[in-house]
Amino acid sequence: MVINTNTSAQISATNLNQSQAALAKSLARLSSGSKIVNPSDDAAGLAVSSRLDAQVQRLGAARSNVANAVSFTQTQDGYLEKIGKALTRMSELSVLAQDVTKSDADRSLYDAEFQTLAAYVTDASGKEFNGIPLFSANALNVTTDGDGATFSMAGTNLGAPEYAAAVGSNIGTVTNATAALTNVKAAITKIASDRATIGSYQSRLNHTADQLMINQENLTAGSSRIKDVDMAEESTEFAKNNILVQSGTAMLAQANQLPQTILRLLQ
Repeated sequence: MVINTNTSAQISATNLNQSQAALAKSLARLSSGSKIVNPSDDAAGLAVSSRLDAQVQRLGAARSNVANAVSFTQTQDGYLEKIGKALTRMSELSVLAQDVTKSDADRSLYDAEFQTLAAYVTDASGKEFNGIPLFSANALNVTTDGDGATFSMAGTNLGAPEYAAAVGSNIGTVTNATAALTNVKAAITKIASDRATIGSYQSRLNHTADQLMINQENLTAGSSRIKDVDMAEESTEFAKNNILVQSGTAMLAQANQLPQTILRLLQ
């Protein structure tokens, strides 16, 4: 029996320190919800989860780009639908102007409406979406993933020859009305083709948006498995460490009292 060195107390103190460190780490994990509180907890896992989180953010940005592109095409189609109705009415007026029972004065009245509708088509060609021309010959490249890959959408040009010929026509005479009908019919065919093309772009973009969402969910789940703490499991660990700290404190107190038994030898 010795007084200067209390080995039992030292061992108890070491165990208590270890239990307190484990309890502090468990408490930090429970309070933060993260399994990796310090880089030393899982250095490799931290690196992987950081890359996954960055990729998830990029996918979110790509989804936003795709959603905006869908809105762009929907706005385009909205205008084209109305332009199509205008062209349909222009074709109807072209046929009415060919009525042999009508005079040129009557045809001038039809032509007034025809020109007004043509002006509407011309005006629509200059519309914009957030400063970007809706109807241009230039293609638009839409970002479709987090690595910068793009999907090219050909421009819808209301200045195409078919449209230009239609809006440049008049139905003031039978001859002109006959030519106008041919031009307007070609424009109607063109607008139907343009709307079909825009519809195919929308379908492609909607599928891309769905895929981006799935990829984002899967990557988020992967990152979560690495860095997020299992609350049930960690709560059990916390309870265990809490008991060890309490029992360690009690045992250290007991170990510190052991040298006092030597006093009995000195009595």
